[in-house]
Amino acid sequence: MERRRRLAVRRVLEGRPAAEVARFLGVHERTVRRWVKSHEAKGDEGLAARPQPGPKPKLTEQQESEILSWFSRNPTEVEFGFPTELWTGVRAAKLIEQRMKVKMNPNYLIKWLRDRGITSQMVRRRPRGHKPDEMARWQREEWPRILKKRPKMRPRSS
Repeated sequence: MERRRRLAVRRVLEGRPAAEVARFLGVHERTVRRWVKSHEAKGDEGLAARPQPGPKPKLTEQQESEILSWFSRNPTEVEFGFPTELWTGVRAAKLIEQRMKVKMNPNYLIKWLRDRGITSQMVRRRPRGHKPDEMARWQREEWPRILKKRPKMRPRSS
């Protein structure tokens, strides 16, 4: 953008009409006139690129460090009270809102955490009604019975 501003001002100072320069650069004529005025008032400094600050952070550094400390602990602890051992964006967002009165989007929060080295945790899915003791019994009793009933494998003839 800075190069475009400098080019526009140079062309206008060379005598070209602001409307022609604006059409060439694909900007509005008023924009070119504003750049020329800025150059007249401040010189080349008036055309220099300036960093854009971006939005103000929602959390203080102290709040950020407290939030990040949560993820080294189990979410089922009494302090957090979640029923499973999985940290999710929704859970973290809920805690942040309750404790710090700051509302954060869970999807943004997942990216925010990933940028700080904390990644998602996936729980291994199990069928609905999964019963580990019943599965162990089946493996111990039923599977050997099934193996005994299978037909004998014949050797292949070549």
